[in-house]
Amino acid sequence: MFFTQMAYAMGQAGGAQAGEGNPLTAFVPLLLMFAIFYFLLIRPQQKKAKEHQKLLANLKKGDYILTNGGIYGRIVGIDGEVLTIELADNVQIKVNRGYVAGLADSGQKDKPKSKEKK
Repeated sequence: MFFTQMAYAMGQAGGAQAGEGNPLTAFVPLLLMFAIFYFLLIRPQQKKAKEHQKLLANLKKGDYILTNGGIYGRIVGIDGEVLTIELADNVQIKVNRGYVAGLADSGQKDKPKSKEKK
């Protein structure tokens, strides 16, 4: 009987101390983690997506582009969301505007290929 009274008394003292803390302090680490995720992951991704949307909206004929599939080409026609891309002379394909990864370096297309001496 003495053992049960002592265990009961110990249980009450521990329970009373656990409830005395400020409940707001439990949420501070969660708020800090969210702030870190926002500034290191979410915000940069949103900024990059906004820049990509701006790039897609400003595409025009004559731009050299790179598609998500790795195809380089020059835009020769635009019909809403469909771009006609010229890969070589008389070789054209159509791609959706959303599959454009970015602008390609147009300087590489204009340089003549040098011939090697054998």
